[in-house]
Amino acid sequence: MAVTRRGAVPDVTYDVAVVGAGVVGSAVARGLARYPGLRIALVEASDDVGDGTSKANTAILHTGFDAVPGSLESRLVREGQRLLAAYAAESGIPVEPVGALLVAWDAEQLAALPGLLAKAERNGYDAARVIGPAEVRAREPHLGPGALGALDVPGESIICPWTTTLAYATQAVRAGVDLLLNCRVEKAGAAAGAHLLETPRGTVRTRHLVNAAGLHADTVDRLLGHDDFTVTPRRGQLLVFDKLARDLVRHILLPVPTALGKGVLVAPTVYGNVLLGPTAEELDDKTATGTTAEGIAALRDKGGRILPELLDEEVTAVYAGLRAATEHDDYRISAHKEQRYVTVGGIRSTGLTASLAIAEHVIELLATTGLDLPGPRGLPPARMPNLGEAFPRPYQRADLIAANPAYGDVVCHCERVTRGEIRDALAATVPPGSPDGLRRRTRARGGRCQGFYCGARVRELYEQGLYEQDLYEQGTELGAR
Repeated sequence: MAVTRRGAVPDVTYDVAVVGAGVVGSAVARGLARYPGLRIALVEASDDVGDGTSKANTAILHTGFDAVPGSLESRLVREGQRLLAAYAAESGIPVEPVGALLVAWDAEQLAALPGLLAKAERNGYDAARVIGPAEVRAREPHLGPGALGALDVPGESIICPWTTTLAYATQAVRAGVDLLLNCRVEKAGAAAGAHLLETPRGTVRTRHLVNAAGLHADTVDRLLGHDDFTVTPRRGQLLVFDKLARDLVRHILLPVPTALGKGVLVAPTVYGNVLLGPTAEELDDKTATGTTAEGIAALRDKGGRILPELLDEEVTAVYAGLRAATEHDDYRISAHKEQRYVTVGGIRSTGLTASLAIAEHVIELLATTGLDLPGPRGLPPARMPNLGEAFPRPYQRADLIAANPAYGDVVCHCERVTRGEIRDALAATVPPGSPDGLRRRTRARGGRCQGFYCGARVRELYEQGLYEQDLYEQGTELGAR
């Protein structure tokens, strides 16, 4: 198994290379790793897995109740929700089945609820129901005035998106996948029956290719000679409120959706916070992840109507993510058999939920391109660190602390992150490539002080882990010579 961030890429010809180590690409690599004998590369432009769209979403495990009936997205979200719920339980990924209320605030929205209920039923979800204002108020006593009713969707859940991607990548690497980081695909060619992907670290050769490059999937697609879709980044700005706000909301509170998406929601997170957002801003710049005063003001305006008391709570973080929107209403997943190439484009906010089903679908398409797939094997579970507040954290577990006092040494007091958790993350199969990567694995520096108090010590521990990792990699390189 290999995770590399620098140096020349391996001088081999892979059976399959997957471009993009977000939640979808990592799921595809994990799925392919179940087939023994295949040599697989997971190629990522960034220095970590899940470092693009996958790290900055609303972290909802969807039922698919409001997808376009009959669409590929509808089918894969429905299948993916079942697969990911089971996978999360096996892997220790925190999930909370809080349910959702799609709240109607005016007569037009109220009139739309029966149609949304019928849409849910056409999507195979029959647990939804329309409820009146009295029940809405009883279910959400802190809701703002004027709610006329809601669509109750009890199957919606919240999940940790960071450890989901990490679990997929960890299983893939342990099963023999080469994870090639800092490896942006700049050019593509072909020779001797193989794709040649030119990157800053050298040329990756592969017989079959999967493009799961997210925001840049259209760019990679054009390098392969296609022009099937254009990704227009849709920025979503979000506010993260302190844990003291958590008791204000019991469900995911959704608006009646528009053509631009599901709109601004209020949702609890598995980390104990409350999210408000996202905005939906069509942009041209695929790097524009900054927040704006206008976006934040708009969120506060809408949040004040949904949950007025929320605006009195402390904001611990503001961030923005870019969704890979295209001109099409559905996922753009297709096989180009003559090229031994599968495109996975237009995967929007439901990609987290659908990821395992997308992986199965992509592998089926790869088989049509001539990839010889032996009988699949089971993979040993990858048990992820618990980042959820609804489950015992290491600092609360006397058994862990008795076995190793590092789990009782709290480094980040806002998020109750211990030295033992940081040590484990730095020594993991897929270690972080930056302090931000460490935060996504432990929550260190993610609390209300944003690292003001713990930042220096977290940086010290990170750099010590980096030094030890360098020594290990140097020893491995010497041993291979």
